[in-house]
Amino acid sequence: MEDEGITLRLTHDQAFVLSDWLHQVMLQSDDLEGIVRDRAVWSPIYAISGTLDTKLSEIFMADYAERLNAAKERLRVSMYGESSESAAADGSAAAAPQALRAEERGSP
Repeated sequence: MEDEGITLRLTHDQAFVLSDWLHQVMLQSDDLEGIVRDRAVWSPIYAISGTLDTKLSEIFMADYAERLNAAKERLRVSMYGESSESAAADGSAAAAPQALRAEERGSP
């Protein structure tokens, strides 16, 4: 089978938040192998992380943390329809990802 590339499209906010998470997992964890046991998975993880690092100027900005928090909040609102403060108050945000996955699989 020929190795054909795959294009993955993310919003800028999604790419920014994913980049930060990957950085946390890859560089600040002493146990990447404990998180991702199959070393074959490391290849795409490093490829995605490297691509994101070359595309995101925010990672070099002094207000990185503020920009990251704003991006996370926009993603929460777009996924859950509410801010993190209101979701935390009623606990509804925890069930949303599972419901989305069920819908994607066609489950009730």
